[in-house]
Amino acid sequence: MYDDILVPTDGSDHAARAAVHAEYLAATFDASVHLLCAVDIDAHAGPFSAGGVGEEFIDELRADARESIRDTEQRLETAEVQTDVRTGRPSATILDYVEEADIDLITMGTHGRTGVRRTVLGSVAERVVSHADVPVLTTRVPDDGTIDAAIDFEEVLVPTDGSDAVEPAVEHGLAVAEQTGARVHAVHVVYVGTGVSSPGIATPGEVLSELESVGEDATEQVARRAREAGLDAVTEVRTGTPADSLVEYADEADIDLLAMGTAGRTGLSRFLLGSTTEQVIRHADQPVLAVNARQTGE
Repeated sequence: MYDDILVPTDGSDHAARAAVHAEYLAATFDASVHLLCAVDIDAHAGPFSAGGVGEEFIDELRADARESIRDTEQRLETAEVQTDVRTGRPSATILDYVEEADIDLITMGTHGRTGVRRTVLGSVAERVVSHADVPVLTTRVPDDGTIDAAIDFEEVLVPTDGSDAVEPAVEHGLAVAEQTGARVHAVHVVYVGTGVSSPGIATPGEVLSELESVGEDATEQVARRAREAGLDAVTEVRTGTPADSLVEYADEADIDLLAMGTAGRTGLSRFLLGSTTEQVIRHADQPVLAVNARQTGE
């Protein structure tokens, strides 16, 4: 499933942690790792460079980029590595490279050199997750700051609502679990909105029971597929806010990876803004494998 894995890097600890995840997955899937550093000349030049910037300045930026790649590459001990430095807006450069190099998976940190624990909103990671035609695994440095902490995907969480939109994420989640021998956690969150108590429609109890039944069917379908692949699987149906419930479950069950679609029952291939996946990426301590609904999953 994954033959070529891309790690965009700026030399930060978060990029280094993403590279460690890439090496783990490269060993798991016998894949190659690509390290890419995008030199954003306009961003470095600032607003007072209408006449352009000199070659010496650009050469310095490229030298810094090569140093960033070297710093990240030093953490990779076993993977076959290809490196590249390109000029351009980071998100666009990353997406262009994905197409040109036939990349199957992107692994990246959710924030870089600022060192600030910030949301994905407006970041390079958010734009890449929104637009990439391949899965994107986002990760951050653990709270203890240990970049090289061992990685082992033993518990994989696969949220599902039973819709076609989440099918690509389910396929990727199951594929990772099968390669690593992980236990699969199929989870559905029933979000009870204000419409439940609307008069003349149904009682809250009746609606809740129906929604829970839908969730049980959806999770059991995923669990059945996992078991057919020889994996252990458990199911869970919870009631609450989807993102909060998934983050809580991930902590309680010691989840190592969440595999999620970026669109649900609406069927809309949309930006992450306001979505459950975006909220989970913001708040989960675990890496999140985001798979766009338009992907087919191979």
